[in-house]
Amino acid sequence: MKRRSFVKGSLISGAAAAITPAAAMAKPEFNRPPYREHYELRVYTFKSVEQQKTTEDFYRDVFVPKVRKELHEPVGVFTELNPAGQTKLYILIPYNVYERYAGLNYALENDKEYWAKGAAFLNAPANNPAFERMDTSLMQAFMHMRIKQIPPREQRIFELRQYKSASEAAGKKKIEMFNDKGEIDIFKRLGFKPVFFGETIFGNDRPNLTYMVTFKDMEDKAAHWKAFVDDPEWKRISAVPEYADALLVSKITSTMLVPTDYSGI
Repeated sequence: MKRRSFVKGSLISGAAAAITPAAAMAKPEFNRPPYREHYELRVYTFKSVEQQKTTEDFYRDVFVPKVRKELHEPVGVFTELNPAGQTKLYILIPYNVYERYAGLNYALENDKEYWAKGAAFLNAPANNPAFERMDTSLMQAFMHMRIKQIPPREQRIFELRQYKSASEAAGKKKIEMFNDKGEIDIFKRLGFKPVFFGETIFGNDRPNLTYMVTFKDMEDKAAHWKAFVDDPEWKRISAVPEYADALLVSKITSTMLVPTDYSGI
């Protein structure tokens, strides 16, 4: 796992009057408009049950409690509903402002208790790694849904969908459909219980947008998507030539997930 180190001296020198302009530019503006959350998505690939257990033990016993303490945020932890072989593990970490992303990494980097409790995962040897691969992306919430919504803790499954675009312009145009043309409102009106909508700002396969919606079970999922496709408002939006999927979307990925018993989402 890659970790960033932050230079303590920069915090001290930032207080010096001689660099006031630079310090002012770097200072986090927690009240700046418009307020939008950020979401980090980590996806772990394993080759064995033992690897998955090591990673899940770390997140359940060390990482999730630490994030609750540092950020006061729920961490979503999910496995695949119908994995092809060993399941992947999906971790969703919300940040109410971007600066908390850097702040959490700094706090963990310097937390001796965290490194001691998480040693089996954090210091796993090269000949017995805790996972085979970790893919990470950071997303910024859409303007029309700037804060996550946690669904009720009842029987539920989640669909994580990603729309990849061939160009930056196409990606922005697709996001415009959600933000400005009412697509998010359709999801809410039809009871999809969306958790978040995010544009990937760091990560693989950019440009892309990713979102998560909630269902009771697979039958409920099928019923909701049929209602969406048949919805008159969706038909009106999708019929506009400039919003044709053939122009804006190069690939759609759908992954069905189930929350672990320690997931905060």
